[in-house]
Amino acid sequence: MGARFYLFPILLLYSSLAFTQQNEIHIKAILNSENNQLLIEQEIVFYNNSKDTLSQIVLHNWPNSFKNRETPLSKRFINDFRKDLYFAKEEDLGATTIKNVSIDYDNVVHQEYENKPDILQVFLTKPLKPLESTTLKISYLVKLPSAKFTSYGVHKNGYRLRYWYITPAIYNDGWHLMSNLNLDDLFEDYTTFKIDLKIPKVFSLSSNLKQTIQSDTTHHHYQLLGKNEKDIILNIERKNTFKQFNADHHQIQTNILDAEFNTALVTDILNKELKFLTQYLGEISVNKIFIDKAMQEKNPVYGLNQLPDFLSPFPHVFKYDLELFKVLSRRYLKQTFFVNQREDYWLLDGLQNYLMIEYVNKFYPEIKLIGKVADTWFLRNFNISKLQFNQKYPFVYQFTARKFLDQSLNTSADALSNFNRKIVSKYKAGLGLYYLKGYLGKTVLNESIKEFYQKNKGLVVKSENFQNTLAKHTHKDVQWFFNDFIKTNKKIDYTIKKVTETKDSLKVTLKNKRNITAPIAFYGLQNDSITYKKWFASIKDTLTISIPKGRFDQLALNYENVYPEYNTLDNYYRTDKKLLKKPLKLSLIKDVKAPKYNQLFYQPTLAYNYYDGFILGVKLHNKPLIKRNLEFKTSPGYATKSNKLNGSFSVVYNQFFEKTSLYKISYGIIGTTLQYAPDLSYSALIPYVDIQFKRASLRDATTEFIRAKTVLIHKEISPLSVKSEQDSYRVFSLSYDYINPDIISEIRFNVKTEVAKNFSKISTDFRYRKLTSSDTQVDFRVFAGAFIHNDSKGDYFSYGLDRANDYLFELNYYGRSEDSGLFSQQYIINEGGFKSVLPTRFANQYMLSFNSSIGLWRWIEYYNDVAFLKNKTKPIFFGYENGIRFNFVHNIFEIYLPLYSNNGWEVSQKAYAEKIRFTFTGNVNRIYNFFRRGFL
Repeated sequence: MGARFYLFPILLLYSSLAFTQQNEIHIKAILNSENNQLLIEQEIVFYNNSKDTLSQIVLHNWPNSFKNRETPLSKRFINDFRKDLYFAKEEDLGATTIKNVSIDYDNVVHQEYENKPDILQVFLTKPLKPLESTTLKISYLVKLPSAKFTSYGVHKNGYRLRYWYITPAIYNDGWHLMSNLNLDDLFEDYTTFKIDLKIPKVFSLSSNLKQTIQSDTTHHHYQLLGKNEKDIILNIERKNTFKQFNADHHQIQTNILDAEFNTALVTDILNKELKFLTQYLGEISVNKIFIDKAMQEKNPVYGLNQLPDFLSPFPHVFKYDLELFKVLSRRYLKQTFFVNQREDYWLLDGLQNYLMIEYVNKFYPEIKLIGKVADTWFLRNFNISKLQFNQKYPFVYQFTARKFLDQSLNTSADALSNFNRKIVSKYKAGLGLYYLKGYLGKTVLNESIKEFYQKNKGLVVKSENFQNTLAKHTHKDVQWFFNDFIKTNKKIDYTIKKVTETKDSLKVTLKNKRNITAPIAFYGLQNDSITYKKWFASIKDTLTISIPKGRFDQLALNYENVYPEYNTLDNYYRTDKKLLKKPLKLSLIKDVKAPKYNQLFYQPTLAYNYYDGFILGVKLHNKPLIKRNLEFKTSPGYATKSNKLNGSFSVVYNQFFEKTSLYKISYGIIGTTLQYAPDLSYSALIPYVDIQFKRASLRDATTEFIRAKTVLIHKEISPLSVKSEQDSYRVFSLSYDYINPDIISEIRFNVKTEVAKNFSKISTDFRYRKLTSSDTQVDFRVFAGAFIHNDSKGDYFSYGLDRANDYLFELNYYGRSEDSGLFSQQYIINEGGFKSVLPTRFANQYMLSFNSSIGLWRWIEYYNDVAFLKNKTKPIFFGYENGIRFNFVHNIFEIYLPLYSNNGWEVSQKAYAEKIRFTFTGNVNRIYNFFRRGFL
């Protein structure tokens, strides 16, 4: 019995070791640089460390994600408005050609997952029981893709290779499968690697493994070794751009270099960074850290590197240090932390961004958000110039949250919008840990992080593991953080509801305005200095506290921006007896909010139309950089040509919805006065309601909304004219719009009805734009409109074939009343959509129009239009035309050259130049929305 007693723990230890056996990958590869191919013989020793018996092994074959336009990677790019892989040339594509898969020298059946060619199933001939292993041998050829798709692949100096080999998926209560979506997040087990690589002698190799080299007359032979490794990165270059630094007893190999910094200075910077990581994470367990330029480019420090060096407002050392620290800390965490970054990304992102915040706090507390330009004469009075660099985190979060475009931190990484994935969710995760630091105390959080990291490095970790570690170090409840803060996009929003004075104290009532109960920080301020601070938790509705009277001139919530909050404008209360609790502050252009002030912004404006000339004015508004619910603006201006005072105003209230299919309802009113003809002005007053529906997901760019409005128009008339129904009228309009701006197949649909005193009508406008398999653009549009009743006189309210009358003044015509000259040639696709002026231009009963165009070469297209027009007491008119379209920037800058129509050969007729039409918009919002596609 005694022998069995001692034998049991030995067997238990042996069983535990066997249970955690590490996979092995042996690779023999030859680079064929003429064909950009890797010929690979690979052996995978796979250990079944699970409790289940396996009948198959699933492999990630990410080199095959570049094979064609049907892969998940290509579809992801299309969703991001990138078509470079979809229309790539054959030589730029990449693929895996598997020649043979065998186990114990017997070929085995293997197949790609349906619609996922970068995931491979290998069917075992014999079940693989728990704690057993099997050896797969795979012979395959990898055609390397161009680096322009993901930054990894073939480039002009050689090859940057990442995810270039086949690797087993992780099995843990099922296979963890993921396709390559350019997220650099492959969930790959720690593995023992032995790689023999043969490359032409003109190249040299840099990698994250230990390497030795032998050479012959034509080739270098590299042997690479590594244990407890994953994500093997190779840089094969004609000109070696990498340099090795020995810092804090570690090897850092990188090509993130700066000509102004010598080896000693870079080493000093790396020493500082590594010691900082050691302070927060504990002992660094890897000897070599490999970081390349592609990692830096894919993980930029936003706000820091968006300008070229000669325009950068930041000190050069700060810029380089922070860029290097971000990629170094991220690479180190990914190299040593075993997290499923697609499912539990917030944990790694939170740690890395918390480290970034603390790093700046420690070494660069004086750096402003906008750098040294904050002290210039023009900007120093702006509130944004007073923000510290780290205040970008709550600012960017609030910018998104106010539009209800943020997503919960447990949202799968591949379901995040690009803006959230690249910036907002990372910032919120980092702020979350900074929030915990403030609430629990610096020592509690930092000790928890260090213990969590040291005990779990090299192991599979989840959020629950961090929660358990944190709970050991504090008696305070942190369930709110791991539930509401992480698992929902509920927004923290507290306010000082009221303050009641007693003889010697102030009774302060704090109110929770939303549906999350989280700790808040309350401050008493005297001359902008903190003299009182206390945290309060569990405020579900209201809490009344008592503080001494006469010690504070201001009370505040979240004064230090410790936690991300939905609205901080109502976080302040002045205890003095001033008439205005918040004094008025005028600011030029736009600025970030100043919570202690009521802000009004002003900015010069410049507009143009043919009758007013240039309109010089000023816009007064209340819209800071972060969106508000209630917004107003007024824009008076002086017209240099008409010598008139005109302008516009608007007031809108945006009501957002969280738990319904509605995104928001906007209630507003717009007023405008401008010239519509020489010395004649019009006034428009438009009360409206917009109902916008939520997208299926934030990665879906589809927009769907309903608009109801009443348009009241009053027009000046010439003294020689008699006032008619066309000069003062009211029209009620109800419309529905659906827009799917897909880069391959774009669909736009509108249906609208209008009701006025003398007419009512209904119309629909359907537009479809398609890029064919040869990258040829095809545009197709159908417009159908009919009057339900029409007692109006003339054609003022009729459907226009080549130019809409625009009696609602919706279209941005520069010379809306012109029938000759340059401005009469302005073209805005509407109603009939024709470019040529035909004998019948209007329809007072119904119109059916078909517009189409097809690409000929690059931005040159051929257009063809037909239409049927019906007027009272007249037969149906059939119109047709064709011509050449120069589609430089779609719907922003286009030129149309008519060729043939009902008029005959247009090019042979008199004054052909006057028949050319053009589309041009100076609408900044439209241009911005066009170029920002795929990011927000």
